[in-house]
Amino acid sequence: MKGLAARRRNPIVASMLLLVALLGVGGVYAVATSAAPAEAVATGDQTAIDEGKRLYLEGCSSCHGLNAQGTSNGPTLIGVGAAAVHFQVSTGRMPMAAPGAQAPTKPADYTEDEVAQMAAYIASLGPGPAIPTAEQLDYSDADIAEGGVLFRINCAQCHQAAGGGGALTDGKYAPSLMEATPQEIYEAMLTGPQNMPVFGDGTLQVEDKQAIIAYVMDLQQAPNPGGLSLGRLGPVSEGLFLWAGAMAAFVGLAVWIGIKAR
Repeated sequence: MKGLAARRRNPIVASMLLLVALLGVGGVYAVATSAAPAEAVATGDQTAIDEGKRLYLEGCSSCHGLNAQGTSNGPTLIGVGAAAVHFQVSTGRMPMAAPGAQAPTKPADYTEDEVAQMAAYIASLGPGPAIPTAEQLDYSDADIAEGGVLFRINCAQCHQAAGGGGALTDGKYAPSLMEATPQEIYEAMLTGPQNMPVFGDGTLQVEDKQAIIAYVMDLQQAPNPGGLSLGRLGPVSEGLFLWAGAMAAFVGLAVWIGIKAR
């Protein structure tokens, strides 16, 4: 027993045990992460992945690296998932025309099939959020009132209570949701683009996401009961408009009184 204890205290034996432990952890991690490429191949087929890689190398690798590892001009795409690729590319945010504080929306540079191929390629590089299914995007039975509560708690601070968007710091902004589709809203919650936090299923369940989508869709169809929408930015713009109108009226009244007094 004493000899065994002495061998355990030997620095060489301790180093070997540590090496074996590290190899074991690495093996478990490799097995766990290899499921994502296999799933991507099964769902998108290898041909789509190969075509997506070709499109990626042509249009994205200059910023994100030849192996999507990231560069000083763009973050790594390993592990971002197919949903992030679909959101960024289908809305025209990527590829960016020029570096800036935020990627604006513009007409997409790729077709839906090409976007799906690029998403399949990025998904094959590592696990990440998948493109939401039709079942997940179905908000027909969602509670709009509950969605309004969830939106005001989690989203209104940046996108405003009526979804009109708003300014953030350093030239960044939260975009208006008045033309956003259910898929774009769902993918944005899944992936947290730009300055938006990630609202995964552990934070907002699928039913919660559907309720928020139902609320935003209701906002898009809602009329402007007050007449002028004023950008639908809420009480700040409305108060400023009323203050400016009242001041103009007071100035006009003062001028009229001055003329009458002569």
